[in-house]
Amino acid sequence: MKNRRDQKIKELITRRALILAGGKLTLFSILAGRLYYLQVIDSDKYKTLSENNQFNVELLPPIRGRILDRQGVPLALNKDNFRVEIIPERAKNIGNTLAKLGKIIDIDRSNLKRVLSEIKLKRSFVPIPVVDNLTWEEVSSVAINTPYLPGIRVDVGRSRSYPFKENAVHITGYVAAVSHNEQMGDPLLELPDFRVGKSGIEKAFDKDMRGVGTQQQVEVNAFGRVVRRLPSEGRKTGDDVKLTIDMRLQTFLNQRLSEGNSLSMSVDDPRVIAALRDGQRLPPEIHPTTGSVNINKSNKITIPESGAAVVMDAFNGDILAMTSTPGFDPNQFNDGLTAKDWERLLANPRSPMTNKAIAGQYSPGSTFKMVVCLAALEAGVWNEQKRINCPGYLDLGGARFHCWKQHGHGWIDMVGAIEQSCDVYLYEVAKKLGIERIGNMARRFGFGEKLNIELPGESKGLVPSEKWKRSTLGKSWHQGETLITSIGQGFILCTPLQMAVMTARLINGGRAVKPKLLKLEGEMNQFGPSLKLNPRHLKIVMEGMNKVTNGSQGTARKVQNPSSKFNFGGKSGSVQVKRISLNDRLTGKIKNEDRPWKERDHAMFVAYAPIKSPRYVTSVVVEHGGGGSTMAAPIARDILEQTMRLDPSRF
Repeated sequence: MKNRRDQKIKELITRRALILAGGKLTLFSILAGRLYYLQVIDSDKYKTLSENNQFNVELLPPIRGRILDRQGVPLALNKDNFRVEIIPERAKNIGNTLAKLGKIIDIDRSNLKRVLSEIKLKRSFVPIPVVDNLTWEEVSSVAINTPYLPGIRVDVGRSRSYPFKENAVHITGYVAAVSHNEQMGDPLLELPDFRVGKSGIEKAFDKDMRGVGTQQQVEVNAFGRVVRRLPSEGRKTGDDVKLTIDMRLQTFLNQRLSEGNSLSMSVDDPRVIAALRDGQRLPPEIHPTTGSVNINKSNKITIPESGAAVVMDAFNGDILAMTSTPGFDPNQFNDGLTAKDWERLLANPRSPMTNKAIAGQYSPGSTFKMVVCLAALEAGVWNEQKRINCPGYLDLGGARFHCWKQHGHGWIDMVGAIEQSCDVYLYEVAKKLGIERIGNMARRFGFGEKLNIELPGESKGLVPSEKWKRSTLGKSWHQGETLITSIGQGFILCTPLQMAVMTARLINGGRAVKPKLLKLEGEMNQFGPSLKLNPRHLKIVMEGMNKVTNGSQGTARKVQNPSSKFNFGGKSGSVQVKRISLNDRLTGKIKNEDRPWKERDHAMFVAYAPIKSPRYVTSVVVEHGGGGSTMAAPIARDILEQTMRLDPSRF
């Protein structure tokens, strides 16, 4: 009995042992199979997951492309940007470290506040920029003292540099930090120090110059700290942009326009300092340390002239120079523009942030008279030999329209009317011609439309018409407004660029040349389609322009330089900003110098050179500069002389 019981127990134990062994074998088989699956069959998948957990991908920004002039001179390039950074986890006491650093280099309060704020938001091992754009002396001072500045290091990056500063700023534009509205899903734009174009060529060709970023793998530990960086392809470079601009001429243009009839100099010039000691003061819009002023013939401090000028090849449309004054230093936006400097730029009544050459809209004044004369000749309502008597005014419907010359020009023909800028002659022409035919010819010469220059912010101006006035102002057109339009006043508006294009189409045989800034290698000259104008009619108005500077009674005859190797032709214009009342005429308060700057006439001049085989044109606008022949004409003369000097093959 006992043996039987023992036997059953033994069988039970054996059975259970077998079951247990079988279970273990099954579990082992499942585990082995799983391991085989993970390590052999699915190994690539988990290897990738492991590497992704170990390695991160960083986006390296490309090197921004340069802006070059026609000779390859850089107008915008990249420079090394040495900066001081702090790594919080390595600093024993952040406050003390920053205090010691502040004794070596200047750290303004806004920067200090920003650094302390970023330290709270970012991981302790992430470097925080403290100061950018260090000089070599500052770099050396920090480097020598790094043993006593725990957590401080000097790093090098890239920043934008504009070597010609305000001389080219309205062409190049500038770059600045990406705004929230500009972040359109491009990961490059999310990088902390990335810059994009805000104006000028920088904005127009931003994507081309920006380029494409490259990726770099970095090995990180479990806490996300970078252990090492793996080799990458290196940073790519964006496209260079080559312009038609000649920077030698551009620099001259900016300087000459700023001077006007005075001499431009920096505020630290001894003559300016002497004037300040004598009790004169700097205008509020002038920067007290980096600005410039003019000294006139009476040794008085005046503000540099405000305006625009353009130089253009009349046949292929190349813009050789284009300036707007005053300008500003675009490097400020990289070096650190203070709130006070920004407010000064915005508050300046002479609008340094505006490119007046393409965005400034002015009445063309008497520079428009050639277009009106040409329209009359082409329409067959007038001929160049017809003479009228100018007594100094014309009466129409109870209103009197004055000529600029008080007692008139006497008997005069078309060439003489252009030469002497007779307003009454143009009034008579306009009565026969009408506003619609004036407007149609103006549009053929580039007025009232955007010329699509490769810059943002271009204005189209305004060519008025009966339909425009009715739809815009809800009023009918009056014949007196036609008369005013014929001398370039009233509603009509244009840009200095449009004035240059008008002059180019007059002297190139009547071809609709388009202005351009982009220089393409191997491009064919684009002369533009024919305007289908009678060559004889073009010759008549050009003869008038020739006599403006070379005739015995030309309004700008005194401007011609007798020692010059060439002669030039042109047309002056003075544009009223404020209407001169009858009381002003009676009291004699009609001189520009007797009025506030904002109420003075704009000075205009368009010109071409040389007289024989003309090629280059220029337009000059001096805001509130007074007479076109006394202020703008000498500037235009000097500009064309410099243009020819840089092109000796034209002599």
